Amino acid sequence: MKCLIHRGSNEIGGTCIQLFTGASSILLDIGLPLSRDCKDLDLSALRPDAVLISHPHQDHFGLIDRLDPKVPVYIGELGKKLIDATRILLGKDLHINDFRHFKSLHPFVVGDFTVTPYLVDHSAVDAYGFLIEAEGKRVFYSGDFRAHGRKSVLFKRIVATPPKDINLLFMEGTMMQRNNDDYPMEADVERKIYQTIKEQQNISFLISSSQNIDRIVSAYRACKRASKTLVIDIYTAWVLEQLKLVSDSIPAMEWPLVRVYASHSQDAKLTVHPDFFGNFRKRVYQQRVRKEELQANPAGFLFLGKMSSCRTIDRYKVERPVSVIYSQWLGYLSNPSADYYGSEAMAAYRSDPQVDFVYAHTSGHATVQDLQTFAKALQPQMLVPIHTEQASSFSDYFQNVVHVSDGEVLNLRSHL
Repeated sequence: MKCLIHRGSNEIGGTCIQLFTGASSILLDIGLPLSRDCKDLDLSALRPDAVLISHPHQDHFGLIDRLDPKVPVYIGELGKKLIDATRILLGKDLHINDFRHFKSLHPFVVGDFTVTPYLVDHSAVDAYGFLIEAEGKRVFYSGDFRAHGRKSVLFKRIVATPPKDINLLFMEGTMMQRNNDDYPMEADVERKIYQTIKEQQNISFLISSSQNIDRIVSAYRACKRASKTLVIDIYTAWVLEQLKLVSDSIPAMEWPLVRVYASHSQDAKLTVHPDFFGNFRKRVYQQRVRKEELQANPAGFLFLGKMSSCRTIDRYKVERPVSVIYSQWLGYLSNPSADYYGSEAMAAYRSDPQVDFVYAHTSGHATVQDLQTFAKALQPQMLVPIHTEQASSFSDYFQNVVHVSDGEVLNLRSHL
């Protein structure tokens, strides 16, 4: 078996790795780069037999529109539903690729390869690592993972009973030069949200991704303790609707203390696609919160917003300061660009006297200590860094590190 990192050996995001045998090849993720300086990829020239998508974050699936639609794309069922929801609510057509679903720990075959997915703890739901076997070799691709979320049991399970005889481990290292000390666990984020909203005399906003389900659970639990109501938008309500496939313990729009803010732009997408959404729009309006309700008692609500929510936030900065709980990577505020619309205005809130700006976030990625635990459990003959800007420091923390640059072919037979 041979391996080729097309992108991701020394950058975060845009991951794409190709594995070859004598007769087959597969791609591990086809991510959209986070950096504009990243080299482009011509997927048509790679000619894979299939693509494995680890999870529904753009930096792992975002180039799917460039892929030949006849190439099978393997992805978790829930992940595919979340991608579809995003496309429709952004006013885009659904992907026309040949999607195929898998389940955790259920092996499937692609050409010469046998693939076993492992469900992992990450800030995206339906995230997986993959064990790939071919020609007598065993490769494990970690995808993005962590050990401190509400699904930390998945990390504990894999290190307790790891896959054996791993020849090569592709392991992410997003957090190699970052720390998670301020909010080491999701429970710490929940505690900070609660402390912020419990005495707030005006509306509070939580700036986070609709697909960060752990964060939504934290927000709901904090609201319940503080006797506040969580306001979500139509997209978030639909995401939570899909989660009913896997859990009945995740908040949904019909739960007590949850209401839906129905913006005109998102509502228009529901009316255009009635077959896709079924009776969802009708149910949304049964849970709808109106502007008049928010304005009459703003202190009673925590509004789940986005970076682009500044106009809504500004509307409430009148008599009392609003609370803005920023609950995602701070780096978005340091690099204002068209890719992160609203980041400049959001960053300005940090010095706005009418805004109580609070940072409360725990990473979607494993700390160095947890990466060490993971690598020790899998005991790979070779460990290759990916999804990191600090590949050169891996040798300081791990054994059997082999540095492979983008575009460099690694022949497992000659290296092992």
